[in-house]
Amino acid sequence: LASAAITVAVQLSGFAVAFALQTEKFYDVVGGLNYLCVVAISTLFQPVGQYWSDDRRKIAVTIVFLCSRAWLLGFLAWRAHERQGDARFDGVKERFGQFLLFWVVQGVWVMLISLPVLFVNAAGSPRIGTLPPVCVSDTIWLTGFAMGVLIEAVADIQKASWVRSGRAGGFCQHGLWKFSRHPNYFGEMLQWWCAWAFAYSVSTGVMDMGWWSSICSPLFTMHVLLNLPETGVAQANGKSLKRYYDRWPKTYAEYRQNTSILIPMIGYAYVPLLLKRSIFLDFERYEYQPHHPGHQKHRD
Repeated sequence: LASAAITVAVQLSGFAVAFALQTEKFYDVVGGLNYLCVVAISTLFQPVGQYWSDDRRKIAVTIVFLCSRAWLLGFLAWRAHERQGDARFDGVKERFGQFLLFWVVQGVWVMLISLPVLFVNAAGSPRIGTLPPVCVSDTIWLTGFAMGVLIEAVADIQKASWVRSGRAGGFCQHGLWKFSRHPNYFGEMLQWWCAWAFAYSVSTGVMDMGWWSSICSPLFTMHVLLNLPETGVAQANGKSLKRYYDRWPKTYAEYRQNTSILIPMIGYAYVPLLLKRSIFLDFERYEYQPHHPGHQKHRD
């Protein structure tokens, strides 16, 4: 409840200032700060007789989470400065209700994404009793969580470096982008699936509804990044396909054919189409369709 209250306070304060100044430049930055505040509060409000600093599991997952969100905060702040605006808010920030909705949705996103870490930091209550010792599975899932953070950060840096160097080749094929068309989004998804799996060790078992509710974190992340046309994979394909196919039809078609949409890997060209459309999440709606309205409009 304390974390939820902090989220509401931060989002409404951010909205009030942004609406008064008619700017969206610090929208993403406020979201990043909110993550840090929410988890910081969760380390203070512990079960009676328990201290956050006494549990290595809580310390470890909180540190990885803070690294993840600190990177996000820094990167989004830099991007907002570079772009000097955000096209998502064109015609929106002047409208009180619509602009407020953006801030409300962001607050919900912050809480949902944070659920696995909040669940771990709240563990140790009488319903659970003494927490089990750190085990091999904890190490595996925590490592996966950290790897997701690293993959996302490296991919973001590589893409930013490519853009600053003049966009050589027309589309990014450097580093992780040679093996995945969206390695940054893969890293983001990997983080929250591993964080959710990590949280299982402090649950009461497979019937623990608190633990199951925290699966909203990876599921919501995947929904936003895969399905919403305003962001993520759907936005990247919708707005970029015409440009790429108009300018580099053969090389870009080969890149898509040979490169996984998410999971960095080699040999993607040999993966059966059925597996691409299912396990690898390379859905038909991401393909170039010249007569599709969303693929006809040329946008940078």
